[in-house]
Amino acid sequence: MQPLEGFYYLTQLVEHGGFAKAARALGIPKSRLSRHLASLEAQLNVRLVNRSTRRFVVTDVGQEVYRHAAAMLAEADAALEAVEFARAKPGGTLRASCPVALAQSSLAPILPAFLGTYPAIRLELQVSNRRVDVLAEGLDVALRVRTRPTGEDGLVMRTFRQVDEFLVASPAYLRGATPLAEPAQLKDHATLDYGGEFDRRPWELLGPAGQSVAVEHTTRIICHDFVVLRAAVLASLGVARLPESVVRADLASGALERVLPEWRSPQGIVHVVFPTRRGMLPAVRAFIDFLAERLPATL
Repeated sequence: MQPLEGFYYLTQLVEHGGFAKAARALGIPKSRLSRHLASLEAQLNVRLVNRSTRRFVVTDVGQEVYRHAAAMLAEADAALEAVEFARAKPGGTLRASCPVALAQSSLAPILPAFLGTYPAIRLELQVSNRRVDVLAEGLDVALRVRTRPTGEDGLVMRTFRQVDEFLVASPAYLRGATPLAEPAQLKDHATLDYGGEFDRRPWELLGPAGQSVAVEHTTRIICHDFVVLRAAVLASLGVARLPESVVRADLASGALERVLPEWRSPQGIVHVVFPTRRGMLPAVRAFIDFLAERLPATL
């Protein structure tokens, strides 16, 4: 059996900077701390701390032992948290955010099952295409869709799956427009673009052989809402680039058709960000695990 108790008291001595402060913090006599340290040094056959009536100095090997001991104790705390989570019933207020299209097409159908499973949870859901500041706004989780998700300072990321985006148009629009056989011909068509800034941006398209092209196009509508863009493309106003989940039913019914079907946009990654894994509330962990299990099937 390794000297686990001695490792604990060593971490307390190092973190409090001496016997007197550590003893006050732990509420035990300094003599007991001294005995624990002496016992640990005897078992390891090494000097961990140089101490006198005026000085307390951790040796080099003591610093190395402390580093490993602190990591070991952190893992032990994590194990206890896992047990506490398994015994705790998720409840309380859960604050989350989600983009509009993802909320409408994929999250809404599964939320009743989540709330039915966890009746003690109260959900505050912000549905917005604004990029929220999770830490500053006090959110527990934020769902996002990014072509190239990147880590953010202070946040943990968990990815779920990729989503496809298609170029689509109505049959009526295509009958009256110039035939489309290659991406460069999009410049001769009216396009409906998703974006929050009113400027022209090329569409990045990936070809059947893996080639990538940036296609200039003439936007008739730029809008930060998939519902508006779907209505516009159904009204034969142009060619739109929309997530498969938004136009799935329209493609199945024939209300919309794929344009340049051998070409596609870079796939978006649906993921969730949250502040930390340590000390995560049971309601937050339950929500993230539920999304991992149920969300991919609705995308």
